[in-house]
Order: sequence, then structure tokens, then C-alpha cells
Amino acid sequence: MNKDFVQARLQAADRLLAQPISGDERHTTGRDVTAAAVLVGLVPRPDGIKIILTQRTNHLKDHAGQISFPGGRAEPDDADSTATALREAEEEIGLVPTSVEILGHLPFYRTITGFEVDPVVGWVAPPKGYVPDPFEVAEVFEVPLAFIVDPQNHQRDSRIRNGVRRSFFVLPYEHRYIWGATAGMLVNFARLLSPVSSG
Repeated sequence: MNKDFVQARLQAADRLLAQPISGDERHTTGRDVTAAAVLVGLVPRPDGIKIILTQRTNHLKDHAGQISFPGGRAEPDDADSTATALREAEEEIGLVPTSVEILGHLPFYRTITGFEVDPVVGWVAPPKGYVPDPFEVAEVFEVPLAFIVDPQNHQRDSRIRNGVRRSFFVLPYEHRYIWGATAGMLVNFARLLSPVSSG
């Protein structure tokens, strides 16, 4: 798999993901939603393509302690969702926007907490290191894309929220528990890329 393969799949996403996975929209219908964007950053490393993820700090108001992509809510000065994703990635992990080549977008993902997220996929020049914002980011790490695209790693779990049991995807990676919206978007991405070519 290479950059051109990923970009071609993203350009055909409207055909390949006719029924994308999304959040449980029954619980956000009729509510105002907050526009947000995340960067699905692909880093070509010598041992394969990696995806950038963060561990959020435990004191944040939204999704505290969870694993997520760099990203956040849109600001009035952002030109579009791509600008939001790049701005947030720079603020959260010190990623220089000019080091990112935008390849496309995954389907919007609406969360049960009221965010409508635009996942922006970018090809990232391998950084020498990350500079996490200590207020928002407890850790920055990379997960092999090969792990993400393997359907055997796509597990299901459920929790009770407000008296209702809701199921969601989980991707257990090493000692980490990737779940919820991040796992859902990763599964969307994996399904878009399948079947994976050996290129």
C-alpha cells in the first residue's frame, strides 16, 4: 500500500462506503451539532505506514482520557475543515501544517456527544518528534496501518449510557483501548482500503 493507493480509495469513497459506520445518530437527532475535524495522519516509516493517535488528558471536558486523532471543534477563523484539522494538529502535537499533504476525507462521523466530525486524511512527512500540548495531550503514539486494516482487530464492546446499552467498535492495541468514535472512524478507513493491495 502506498500514498497513491490511499488517495485513489478516498476519491472513490462515495462508492466504496455507501453505508458508512457512524455514531448512534438516534441520540443526536434534533440536537444542535458542533462542527469538528480531526487529522488522520499517515506517516511513512521504514517498517510501514503508521497512523498518529493521541491519549487525551484526564481533565478535559469532552472525551477525557480517551484515545483520539489530533483535532477538535471548528473555530470561526478556520477556512474549512481541513484548516481546522491542521490547526488543531499543530496546537496539540506540534505538527507543522506544511508537512501534511491532504489526500481526502472519510465520511462525516456524528458522535453521541453532539460533534459532527470531518476526518481529514493526510500524508505526513515523518516528524523527528512530536510536541504534545500538556493541557490536552498526555501522549502521542503511532499505530501500524497494517494493524488497523486487519478485520480480526475490529472487536465489539458495549456500555450503558443514560440507561441505554450502546455497542461500539474497539481496537485493542498493545496496552491501549481504542474505542468509540476514533475506533469507528478507523474501521471506516479500514473498510475503505479493503481489500488491501500489496503495493
